[in-house]
Amino acid sequence: MDPDLFFVIGVIICVLAVPAIFGALVEGRAPRAAAIVVMIGGGLVALAVSEKPGGYALASVPDVFVRVIGQLMN
Repeated sequence: MDPDLFFVIGVIICVLAVPAIFGALVEGRAPRAAAIVVMIGGGLVALAVSEKPGGYALASVPDVFVRVIGQLMN
């Protein structure tokens, strides 16, 4: 598969786990499930970075998102 797709999915998964982490911490319980989700998302991002020869620059992240969404729309 495309490393850009892995990167986008990993970032989205990590971002969606942040509210779950805060919710668990506010309720006074350990954020176990959210931590597992963050590890999965981080693993996807790490896989994407290792598969892409030049890696990802911070300035190219929006372009990667637009390119992946464009591929999914076609």
